[in-house]
Amino acid sequence: MSDHVLPQRKMPKLIVVMAFDKDDDGNLFTAFGPADQRSEERAVTLARSLADKHAGVIAWSRDANPDLGEYGAPTTLFTAGDVPDME
Repeated sequence: MSDHVLPQRKMPKLIVVMAFDKDDDGNLFTAFGPADQRSEERAVTLARSLADKHAGVIAWSRDANPDLGEYGAPTTLFTAGDVPDME
């Protein structure tokens, strides 16, 4: 038996941008996304570009392995305006 320990594979990241608008009653609704991004930098750039066009925008990431149903805690990368609470 080998004493070698295999390195743990880093879990892939789920990186998402969403934008929100408000209806006539002031309730938030999704106006854009969720849109998967390839990098956190790209997500922040996109979120900044959407910020002046919508009531709120958020970019967030989390470690995720959907095949196994494993998800880490979300990390907010950028937020502006009104956005719903992260669950």
